[in-house]
Amino acid sequence: MAQHKNALIRYQTIDKCLQNNNRRWSLEDLISACSDALYEFEGRTQNISKRTIQLDIQMMRSEKLGYHAPIEVYDKKYYRYAEEGFTITAIPLTETDVQVLTETVLMLKQFQNFSLFQDVSDIVQRLEDKIYTETTQNQPIIYLDRNEKLKGIHFLDGIYQSIAKKIVLKMKYQSFTSINPSTFDFYPVLLKEYNNRWFVIGKKSTNSPILSLALDRIIELDYDFSKSFIPFPFDPDEYYKYTVGVTVMKGIQPKRIALWVAAPHAPYVLTKPIHRSQRLIQTLEDHSIIIHLLLQMNFEFERILLGFGAGIKVIAPQELKERIARIHQDASLLYEEESKTN
Repeated sequence: MAQHKNALIRYQTIDKCLQNNNRRWSLEDLISACSDALYEFEGRTQNISKRTIQLDIQMMRSEKLGYHAPIEVYDKKYYRYAEEGFTITAIPLTETDVQVLTETVLMLKQFQNFSLFQDVSDIVQRLEDKIYTETTQNQPIIYLDRNEKLKGIHFLDGIYQSIAKKIVLKMKYQSFTSINPSTFDFYPVLLKEYNNRWFVIGKKSTNSPILSLALDRIIELDYDFSKSFIPFPFDPDEYYKYTVGVTVMKGIQPKRIALWVAAPHAPYVLTKPIHRSQRLIQTLEDHSIIIHLLLQMNFEFERILLGFGAGIKVIAPQELKERIARIHQDASLLYEEESKTN
């Protein structure tokens, strides 16, 4: 079983390497990458021979695993996929795969009324959709929003593994406001997605504040096995209790926010609350509504308000009301200036 698992790790590592067309991959490079991956998963160094990787490549090319990977050699030394965008993770399901998935879904659905399994109901639904797609050759019924061109998404698995295995990251990072990138150690504790953008939450040291770093601003990422991971208490539910998005302003108390929502937008706000603290205060004669929230007034929350345009008006607090009004006025001036020049 261990040898089979190691082979799967090598296949996945070779696949990730060959997807990266920005680098040339020699046999020695693939051996090094597989050695690093096995050390990461097993915690011990393993010697991998050239023959092993060559056999792995032959196996990935063959039909035995169903991969049919189009791996080619160029310049008599380097390996790559002949088909751009190919990955062994996107191969169709075999008949056996479909049968196993079907049995798994049927078993999981037996427990769907138990509270313990409520969080996986969407996963079961997606599995059913995958089976339907494969067996009927039709378009999927479930379509999840995704952005394949999202920068930094290839760091997801590495960061996930570092959190799970308590490994310190060595990160080269450049925020939008920084002129030059900086390199530092990072102790990750959480991956968070917001608005189709991924963030890693953690600290630079045990005494530093908690940071939210966007994956699309990471330039380089590596593991630092020489340093021990020093854990620190972190409760995501408590940390984001008064926050929309990822920006938590330490030391800033949440404020009671009152909003008027126009009638056409009211059903959307009621059925998809802006925040879990949202409360319906009043329904007016014209079917518009007044709602209250208890929040920190961060950038993400302001973007939500601005996204509704004239459909939402801030009633309180006054500072937020004035800020949103000023942004709307500035936006209006842009269009007025444009109309004057036309």
